[in-house]
Amino acid sequence: MDEKYLIKNTTREQREKIIRDALSCNGVSCEECSACDAYGAVNPLEMYQPYIDGKKEIQEINREYVANYLK
Repeated sequence: MDEKYLIKNTTREQREKIIRDALSCNGVSCEECSACDAYGAVNPLEMYQPYIDGKKEIQEINREYVANYLK
């Protein structure tokens, strides 16, 4: 993982922007889109909230999410 995205190297505001920018599907924000809900997927903003709050790294969250499907 790129060091610049680690919790220790970012502020809460930066982490929220990182996630919002990463989740921008075709330039549309999550608030303007319901594609994830339509497919029964997890709300990405909720999924990455622990990263935004400084509790878990992105890589940790992704690993946990994938692990649920490998069972």
